Amino acid sequence: QVQFVESGGGLVQAGGSLRLSCAASGRDFRAYAMGWFRQTPGKEREFVAAISWSGHNKYFGDSVKGRFTISRDNAQNTVYLQMNSLTPEDTAVYYCAIGSRPPRLFIGEYWGKGTLVTVSS
Repeated sequence: QVQFVESGGGLVQAGGSLRLSCAASGRDFRAYAMGWFRQTPGKEREFVAAISWSGHNKYFGDSVKGRFTISRDNAQNTVYLQMNSLTPEDTAVYYCAIGSRPPRLFIGEYWGKGTLVTVSS
């Protein structure tokens, strides 16, 4: 059974930073991409970022380009999302995901339960 441990969410002021982490376990994730989506009430889930197994290929949603970075530690099956210059529009539940497609075509096949990020103005 695939399990996720997500952490790093919380309350931050606009302009601030947060770092999310997500540790996965329960299967062999070699060759799988890892990434993040986010969702706010009444809206569809939005792609945020994804990273290939090697870490060489990264892909970001348009709304976070230049502000968010993604990285991973394969030894720990962990993916990180560094979020800088946060705005209230970044407020959402952030979901960790793992999938077999490359970052540019990333679709989550396994999902975390989500961690809430709230950005105050």
